[in-house]
Amino acid sequence: MRGARKAADMIPTSVKEVETLGWDYIDVIIFSGDAFVDHPSFGTAVIARYLQRAGYRVAVVPQPNWRDDLRDFRKLGAPRLYFGVNAGAMDSMVNHYTASKRLRSDDAYTPGGMAGQRPDYAVTVYTGILKRLYPDIPVVIGGIEASLRRLTHYDYWKDDLLPSVLVTSGADWLCYGMGERPMLELTRAIEAERNLSDIRKIPQLAFYMTGRSREKDALVLHSYEECRRDGRAFAENFHLIETHANMMHPSVMIEPVGDGHVHVNPPYPPATQEEMDSFWDLPYTKLPHPRYKGKRIPAYDMIRHSVTTHRGCFGGCNFCTIAAHQGKFIQSRSEDSIIREIEALRDLPDFSGNVSDLGAPTANMYGMKGRDQELCGKCVRKSCLFPSPCRNMNRSHERLLKLYARVAAVKGIRHAYIGSGIRYDLFLTEDGYVDETSYPYLKELILEHTSGRLKVAPEHTEDNVLRLMAKPSFRLFERLRREFDRITAENGSRCSLVPYFISGHPGCTMRDMEKLSRNPALKSLYMDQVQDFTPTPMTTSSVMFWTGIDPRTMKKVFVERDIGRKRAQKSFFFKKK
Repeated sequence: MRGARKAADMIPTSVKEVETLGWDYIDVIIFSGDAFVDHPSFGTAVIARYLQRAGYRVAVVPQPNWRDDLRDFRKLGAPRLYFGVNAGAMDSMVNHYTASKRLRSDDAYTPGGMAGQRPDYAVTVYTGILKRLYPDIPVVIGGIEASLRRLTHYDYWKDDLLPSVLVTSGADWLCYGMGERPMLELTRAIEAERNLSDIRKIPQLAFYMTGRSREKDALVLHSYEECRRDGRAFAENFHLIETHANMMHPSVMIEPVGDGHVHVNPPYPPATQEEMDSFWDLPYTKLPHPRYKGKRIPAYDMIRHSVTTHRGCFGGCNFCTIAAHQGKFIQSRSEDSIIREIEALRDLPDFSGNVSDLGAPTANMYGMKGRDQELCGKCVRKSCLFPSPCRNMNRSHERLLKLYARVAAVKGIRHAYIGSGIRYDLFLTEDGYVDETSYPYLKELILEHTSGRLKVAPEHTEDNVLRLMAKPSFRLFERLRREFDRITAENGSRCSLVPYFISGHPGCTMRDMEKLSRNPALKSLYMDQVQDFTPTPMTTSSVMFWTGIDPRTMKKVFVERDIGRKRAQKSFFFKKK
């Protein structure tokens, strides 16, 4: 059984476990805001396992207590190479607070769902403690919180612009995005005591330096101080940051702050299929650490029987951070690697034959890419789908349908559900289907891979709001509903269509929400999926929220900033329902 691996394969989290392994030193100690789950859906496990495979001794300290005598930060001592720090699978502020800035009563990434087991701004708090206790040991920060706060960003909870988390935390290095390759290269560089100037060239790293940058051909942004004085400077900065984040070959970025500057290296190229397989073909137990025996971790329950097929998203929604963290270009695993993982699910003690989610950020982007990669290398579009689908994008679902067929043939697999989001503009136009694979895909999705409800995200009904979200016209959802109703009726399916919406997004007024709630295309649908917009770091929508400016056009945008009226936009929908 995968969950009963020998002790030598384990990732230790305590002194006793380190002693059991017979270690007299630890190379890397990772502090995380989440409970430790040895599953590839959790970044801490991926980095720990990837470094372990390269021969490094890695320990994890999950959810350390920062309010006592700091014994959790002292118990394993100093690592041979460096400390790693992340806030967990979510930004700690998004984890803690609702869109109304109310404190949440639970935490899905903590045993028992208990709230309060990580601090606000966890990366900064953890790093500050480690720097005080071990001033000579490097600290490398990463994960969602660090990645999306790598440059000047709007913080909704302080309602202010904050500088790079490198400045607030005092960390030595920041690894942004998906970190396997940069973290391994950095680990080897620190171990080899490579020249500092050489380490500063590693892709996908960011760092703070005093003085002015001497980097040639770098993209120099407005300073943090300029952005605080002038919202237009912040909007201009973000447009450049976002453009380069979605390019195949971006430049080094320099952002002055205080007496120095933040230096952000371009990312590694998109991972190859072989590299993607190597990230997943590691000895994960697929279980929470044994220290949590008898305790339920809600986030694990949601993903324990799920399988990720790829990374990245080229949808480019303005409120979404996926592309800023995972990249725009789709990086897919091989079918063989996916099948191996599905076959291994059968060894888990509670697996009943149902894969809960065979997906990714956008489930039906598996294997998709531009037909001419040279054109993709020159492209500066944020989205391959908005304002209209790129003619170079191959939207065929042929490879995905073949994958589904292989999964269905695995002995012991009863169902493989698609719980991740889908983009219906990948297979539908307002006039019909995109190509010959589109109808077969939608039919199979509805009849074979949907557990009662097919959830999709039109996000709004009004074009003026959808344009600011970078989402297609609601007419496309109307087409989807017609096709959905026809397929379910012809096949006697009782599956229902569930649309998701966002209230309070920049550009959205109470009148727009009234129109949404009265739209006849929504009649008889299950309608309680409305989320109040939360401005999160490093999104176009959060820049609009703070500045009242669309950074793509530099035109003014209406923004409902009052929390009470934002709440009223959401509640209006339910009143009119």
